[in-house]
Amino acid sequence: MIKKINEIAATVKGFLPKNKNDVEVFRIKYLGKSGVLNQLFEEFKNVPVEEKKEIGRSINNLKEQLKNKISSFDFSEKKNKNTNLEDLTKKVKVNNLGSRHPLSIIEGEIVEVFSSIGFSVAEGPEIEDDWHNFSALNTPEEHPARDMQDTFFIQSDPSILLRSHTSSVQVRHMENNSPPIRILSPGRVYRNEAISSRAHCLFHQIEGLYIDKDVSFADLKKTLLFFAKKLFGENSKIRLRPSFFPFTEPSAEVDVYWGLKNENDYRITKGTGWLEILGCGMVDPNVLENCGIDSKKYTGFAFGMGIERIAMLKYKIDDIRLFFENDARFLQQFNFSL
Repeated sequence: MIKKINEIAATVKGFLPKNKNDVEVFRIKYLGKSGVLNQLFEEFKNVPVEEKKEIGRSINNLKEQLKNKISSFDFSEKKNKNTNLEDLTKKVKVNNLGSRHPLSIIEGEIVEVFSSIGFSVAEGPEIEDDWHNFSALNTPEEHPARDMQDTFFIQSDPSILLRSHTSSVQVRHMENNSPPIRILSPGRVYRNEAISSRAHCLFHQIEGLYIDKDVSFADLKKTLLFFAKKLFGENSKIRLRPSFFPFTEPSAEVDVYWGLKNENDYRITKGTGWLEILGCGMVDPNVLENCGIDSKKYTGFAFGMGIERIAMLKYKIDDIRLFFENDARFLQQFNFSL
C-alpha cells in the first residue's frame, strides 16, 4: 500500500492545470466523496496493526499535499488582474491624471511674465519679526497703518508674528543686496480675518520690487500694462486710482478692464466693467534708507497682488474657500495644465 500511496503522490506532484475547471476536476478526483483519498482510508481499515502507524502517516501526508497543491492554483479574476498589471508591455489607459493646483498655475504664469523682463524670485520666512514686517516698511509701532491689517502675533513674544505680506521678503533682500534690484516675492501670508467666500485667514501674495537709478512712475505703469496684456489678453486696458500704502508714495490701486459682456460681468464689476487686481506705488525714501539704500541716488517701485484674487477672476471662481478644501472634483477641472 505504501507503494500505491507514493505513486499517487508522484502523480499529484506533477499535476499542472490549464484552467480553473482542471483544478476542480482534480479536487473531486482525489478529495471528493468517492475520491482516491477516501478509497485509501477504506483500504486502511484492513491494514495490519503493525503497519497502521506508517501507512496512516503516509495517507495524512498525501492529504496535506493534495490540499496544498489545489490551493497553489488561483484562476480568480482578481489574480488575473494582478497578473495583467505585472505585464509591462500592456498598454495603460492614462485617464486618471492629477492636476496642478489653480493657485500654482496662476503663480507660475505671473512669475513667467515678470521673469521675461528680468525679475527673479526671492523668498523669505513666514514667521517674521516686527522690524521686517512693519517698522522697516515705514510703519512704526504707533503708526495707524498697522490697524489696516489684523496680524497673528506669537503670544509668548509680541515682536514675532506670521507675516501679513511678502513685503518683508523685499526688506530682507534690500538689506543684503545692492541696486539694481528686480525681484518677485511670492508666498503665503496670514491675516486674522473671518473666513468667508471673499476672505480667508490664509492666502497667497506675489509682490514685485524694482530699484535702480532714475526709476519713474511711468516705468511702473508700463510694467503693469505689459503684465496685464500677457495675463489677461493683448487687448487688456488698465487704470490707476490714487490710494495709500505706508511704504509707497505716491500709491495707486490698479484696475483691469473686464468688460460688460454678460450679467455676471455687471455683477462682479458693479456695472463699471473694471476690476481691481493689485496695489502699487513708488518706494518711499524712508523704506530705502531703513534698508541701507541711498534714497538720493536710487528710486524704485513696488507692487503686490493676491494670487487667489487673480485666479478667481481668470477662472470665474466665486468662493475663495474652494482653494483650500482639497475637493478632487474642483481640482480635476485644472488638469489641462499637465
